[in-house]
Amino acid sequence: MTAYAFPPATEPRAGEPDTVYLVASGDLRQSANVTCWPAQQRFEADLTAAVGKLGRSVRRAHDPDPAKEHGFIDSQRAGIEVFARIPRDAPVIVAEAVWQYSHHVLAGLRSHGGPIMLAANWNGEFPGLVGLLNLTASLTKARVEHATLWSEDFTDDWAVRRLETWLTTGRLTHDTSHVRELPELPDTAEVALGQALGRQLMTDKAIIGVLDEGCMGMYNAIIDDELLNPLGIYKERLSQSTLVAEMRTVSDAEAGQVRAWLDKAGMKFHVGTDEATELTEAQLLSQFKMYIAALRIADDFGLDAIGIQYQQGLKDTVPASDLAEGLLNDGNRPPVRSRDGYRELYPGRPLPHFNEVDEGAAVDSLVTNRVWTAMGLDPATTLHDVRWGADYDGEFVWVFEISGSVPAVHNGGYDKSYSMRQPPMYFPLGGGTLSGVAKPGEIVWSRVFIMDGSLHVDLGRATVRELPAAETQRRLDATTPQWPIMHAVLHGISRDQFMARHKANHLNVAYAPDARTADRALLAKAALFHTIGLTVHLCGEVHI
Repeated sequence: MTAYAFPPATEPRAGEPDTVYLVASGDLRQSANVTCWPAQQRFEADLTAAVGKLGRSVRRAHDPDPAKEHGFIDSQRAGIEVFARIPRDAPVIVAEAVWQYSHHVLAGLRSHGGPIMLAANWNGEFPGLVGLLNLTASLTKARVEHATLWSEDFTDDWAVRRLETWLTTGRLTHDTSHVRELPELPDTAEVALGQALGRQLMTDKAIIGVLDEGCMGMYNAIIDDELLNPLGIYKERLSQSTLVAEMRTVSDAEAGQVRAWLDKAGMKFHVGTDEATELTEAQLLSQFKMYIAALRIADDFGLDAIGIQYQQGLKDTVPASDLAEGLLNDGNRPPVRSRDGYRELYPGRPLPHFNEVDEGAAVDSLVTNRVWTAMGLDPATTLHDVRWGADYDGEFVWVFEISGSVPAVHNGGYDKSYSMRQPPMYFPLGGGTLSGVAKPGEIVWSRVFIMDGSLHVDLGRATVRELPAAETQRRLDATTPQWPIMHAVLHGISRDQFMARHKANHLNVAYAPDARTADRALLAKAALFHTIGLTVHLCGEVHI
């Protein structure tokens, strides 16, 4: 008989009674992990104290690394090794006070047998809520049962009671009564339009350009071809190296024309001379070249939408993609001609850009563009991070804050928009944003996501508020002041209902000129989604 050398199996720790194991998924970027580590420590102390008062103890499943100066799981390999040492039936809390890369812990959570909770602090300064929403969406796509919970410091009765329920039963449910299935659609012109547009999409087909997939560990943002293609949507898989190469063919003169157009439109650029900490003219020139290059690549492949991965890889090569992204999403933007100079590319209309290559946002942006265009509305759309929120003047006002750019029309125009340097913590080579405060008005919000192996979409209505300048600045200072901000009040949905249901760190928004038109556009959009086969959910107060 042949003798083989079998590899040693990793033995998990023996379980301890009344012990909860804590893990912390972090960023891939060392600078972000070091900067955010003190906030994570404060949150873990609050959470550990809350668990202790309920008669349980917390064991951190991985020790901080003095050499790295933080205690985050910062790679997929590290996550696999950490979970190999956790008892397979032990309760686990993923504690998040920061943005995190879901794939760092996805492998361990997929195979874990014990109760899982994702916990985040309700704090805008460090985007733990955004990280939690991405991880819950990723686990929902992966069909991993888990609970979620959020609190400022885990001393409030609402959070403590729910924490106790999970510790006792291993399960936790929240109120999601604001969600209802799409009823039988009425016989209206909007429904007929949506159905016709849906049939057209499935017949004529559309192509989305994907410049490298899987940005920042967002497993939930990848839609497999088997789910995407039946909608009539196909991927053109491209490399970000193609974008950088195309940028090298764009002349300084062409990029300068973009700057001149924006200057004439009234946009303000906060520039300096220190490449390490300030926005510079050289960074802007590179971003304008990216804008031109993206349109030319889209023209080459006949793209209906495009997504730039935004950070990993690209951030070490050229300044940030944000300014290009915001320009692409606006129908009123600097004109760009084909390489031969004979044609203007995508004249007078947006080329929808899905930030961070979020393919759920890609499907949504494509659908919005077609519905809003057919209805004669401005089709400018964008996604936002669900960043944070707080009460103001008797109502809960969300902070929706995309990490870099929005179409200028959402701010009221280029003369109400500005560009600031992206934070060096995230972008060592800099690059400007396309920022501003979202104009007041009526919006339709939405999210396409994967659940139970199929595509779903949540649709709802909201009103964008105009808050006093001091309150806006307070909210910017409490989050990331360089980024564009939207003050949104969701119709018929409480803070905790939204958090309990939403399956993404992002949501898409599009404006309508008034409430009735927004309701009509939502109905047409619901009909289109229903026609191409998505399960449609209406959230909150929706009138159809």
